[in-house]
Amino acid sequence: MALRVLKSALSLRSIYRLQKMQAHMVSSTASTEVLLEKVGNAGVITLNRPKALNALTLNMIRQIYPQLKKWEKDSETDIVIIKGVGGKAFCAGGDIRAVTEAGKAGDSLAQDFFREEYILNNAIGTCKKPYVALIDGITMGGGVGLSVHGRFRVATEKTLFAMPETAIGLVPDVGGGYFLPRLQGKLGLFLALTGFRLKGRDVQKAGVATHFVQSEKIVALEKDLVDLRSPSVSDVAQVLDSYQQQSTLDAEKSFSLQQHTEAIDRLFKADSVEGILENLQKDGSAFAQKQLETLAKMSPTSLKLTFRQLQAGASLSLQEVFVMEYRLSQSCMRGHDFYEGVRAVLIDKDQNPKWKPSTLAEVTEQLVEESFRSLGERDLKL
Repeated sequence: MALRVLKSALSLRSIYRLQKMQAHMVSSTASTEVLLEKVGNAGVITLNRPKALNALTLNMIRQIYPQLKKWEKDSETDIVIIKGVGGKAFCAGGDIRAVTEAGKAGDSLAQDFFREEYILNNAIGTCKKPYVALIDGITMGGGVGLSVHGRFRVATEKTLFAMPETAIGLVPDVGGGYFLPRLQGKLGLFLALTGFRLKGRDVQKAGVATHFVQSEKIVALEKDLVDLRSPSVSDVAQVLDSYQQQSTLDAEKSFSLQQHTEAIDRLFKADSVEGILENLQKDGSAFAQKQLETLAKMSPTSLKLTFRQLQAGASLSLQEVFVMEYRLSQSCMRGHDFYEGVRAVLIDKDQNPKWKPSTLAEVTEQLVEESFRSLGERDLKL
C-alpha cells in the first residue's frame, strides 16, 4: 500500500514537473530572442540572437524589464545573471537598423526604443538584488547599457568593449554620460570621442568590468553563482574574486593604454572639442596623430554633443543622465548624421559618411543647446 502511494506521489510529481517544463517551454518559445529562466534561486537572462551578435531589440527590452522587476521583488530570487549565447558576443548593441528605418518613416519605434531601453538600464542600475553581467565577447552600445550599471561585470579574454556611437552620428548613450566621466582621468572622454576598443583584461583595468575570469571558467562560475543560497553582495563578490584568482591568462600584461595615460589626461583636457584637436596637433606624437585621424572621421555634431554630455554627466545622477540622453537621442533622430552614419558604417559599409554640418566650426552653439533642451511632455520619465 505504502509503495503504491509513493509511486502515485512520484508520478504526480513527474506530471507536475512536466507541466511546469511545458509551460516554461511555451513562455520561452513565445520569443526565443531572450530566454528568462529561474535556475535555483537565480533569475537568468539569456540574450539569444547569436546571428545578430545578440543585438538588443525592443521586443527583448519589453520582456526583460517586467521580469527583472518581478525578480527584484521575489523573496525566492536572490541574484540576477545576464549572459549572451553564441560565443562571439554578449551584446553588440541595440538594433540600430530597425531604429533607423523607424526614424526615416516617422514611426514611434524611434522614440519607444530609446525610452524603454533607458528605463531598463535604470532598473539595472537601481536593482536591489546582486546583478551579475557575464560580458564574454563583444559588448558595445546597448550591450554596455545591459551590463555596466549592474553591481558586477565579469570580462573575459574574449571581451571587446567600445562605445562607437560618434562614428554613426549618435552619442555614447545608455548611461555613458554617467559612467564614462567617472573612469580614471580623461579616459572616459577619450573612449567616448574616439570609440577606442578595449579588450580582455583591459576592460577591467579601465574600470568598466569589476572582474576578469577566463572564458573557459564562465560555465562553472555561473553554476557556483546559481548554487548560492540567500547570498549577500559580499558572498557573490567572494565567488567572483576566487574565480578571478584562478584566472592567470594575460595576468602579467599591463594596461594597453598605460603608456598613454599621461598623454590622454593632458591632451583631452580642454574646454571644447576644438581645444582637444589643438592639443593633439601641437603635441605631434604618433599617438596624438592617430587620435587626430580617428576624430576626423567622426560626426562633428556627435563630437560636440558627446563632449557636452560627459561634461554635464560628471555631476548628474544616473537618472538625470538618462533624461538628458533621451533628449540627445531624439535630437539625433531629427538630424541628418545618424542616418548617414548608419548607412556608411552598417548598410553600404563604404565607411565614407558625408556629415552635415561637415566641420566642427559649422556646428553652432545654438544647435548644441537645442539638443539638450527639454522635450516637455515627451521627456523621459523614470
